[in-house]
Amino acid sequence: MADENTDVGGTIEDEDESSDDPNLQLELSAFRAQWMSELKPSSGASGTSDKLLRAKGMKKTQDIAQEEKATELFLRAVQEEQNGAVYEAIKFYRMAMQLVPDIEFKINYSRPPDADRGGGNYMEDNEADGEIEDLLTYFEQQLTLENSFPKICTPEFEVTQMHISALPREILMYIFRWVVSSDLDMRALEQLSLVCRGFYICARDPEIWRSACLKVWGRNLTKIAPFKSWREMFLQRPRVRFDGIYISKTSYIRQGEESLDGFYRAWHHVEYYRYLRFFPDGYVIMLTTPEEPLSVVPRLRTRNTRMDSVLLGHFRLLQETDNQTKVFAVVCKKKEEKPTEFQKNRFCRRNPAPETEHSFHVGLSLSSGGRQSFSKLVWIHHSCHITYKMTGETVVTAFDLDKMYTPFFFVRVKSYTAFSEHPL
Repeated sequence: MADENTDVGGTIEDEDESSDDPNLQLELSAFRAQWMSELKPSSGASGTSDKLLRAKGMKKTQDIAQEEKATELFLRAVQEEQNGAVYEAIKFYRMAMQLVPDIEFKINYSRPPDADRGGGNYMEDNEADGEIEDLLTYFEQQLTLENSFPKICTPEFEVTQMHISALPREILMYIFRWVVSSDLDMRALEQLSLVCRGFYICARDPEIWRSACLKVWGRNLTKIAPFKSWREMFLQRPRVRFDGIYISKTSYIRQGEESLDGFYRAWHHVEYYRYLRFFPDGYVIMLTTPEEPLSVVPRLRTRNTRMDSVLLGHFRLLQETDNQTKVFAVVCKKKEEKPTEFQKNRFCRRNPAPETEHSFHVGLSLSSGGRQSFSKLVWIHHSCHITYKMTGETVVTAFDLDKMYTPFFFVRVKSYTAFSEHPL
């Protein structure tokens, strides 16, 4: 037994002594050197940059995938919350915020939750410029996806009184017609459409725009072609504007009389204005005066003006074959009741002047000037018609259109549409 132990101990000692073999030490040193060289980064700049770019690309891809997953979970939570499943919504909210803590501020709420799964027609990837072609259809789809019985709008904060969203759509449309009013304030309707998606849908109601077109071009208007909608017709077809006034300014130098001593001759600078105010029912007001627009424009807000020199009449639009829209108007002075004149002396006989009626016929060509559409009226005709009541004879005097007939330019006046007297 002792010998066997001695042999075993000798064997172990031989193995320990064999570990000091110089060849084995060289191999170990070479292995360590190669291992250390592989662990050290490459000394080449191109290799380092490629590795960094690959690492950044992989990290960016991972972040994008993680954010997309968090977005999907967050939108799923929103949908569950709208359906009343609060506990399910909390679970998805927690999972989304574990992936991306600030996902609430990165998410795009303008896209419905089922856009990725349902293959919506208005995905952002399909729009090259980031805009939506048919915003009306898009909003209608959103309201339908959010609720099976969609409301026009919902209150942003809690209210204790009746909210406008509780009104039926028919009453809302009647309110919208009051906003447009009989003055055709379509600008106010467009501003009202910016409130929310439901108001945008109501403001695009075809019946409102159809009523506005019939009021401008008459009851004989039955076809939309070549326009796609009544709104497009109202915005693009040439027409006069009713939310302001057309102003023409004329100025010239006139030579005066020579002084008594012949030493000098006076020159006069003459300046006056012409005003044209159109109403949707075909009524028109025309005024020629040297007064500045600041004092005249407020007095022409309604047709019941008290200015004596004003001319009242009617106008109509005519579209010629050359695709030009012309405005023709007939205006005359206000009729005043003359007081009865008593004859002071029965022996005095005076022949009364023949009773006449004066009317002015005006023709204008409608065009666009500057940034505003349908803002310029150019003179094409002006004449005076004198009718004798006794004989019925009419004398026409046409005026030469020289440089004194400067074109009219439109100026918007906010006070003209500040109040609504009648609905559309």
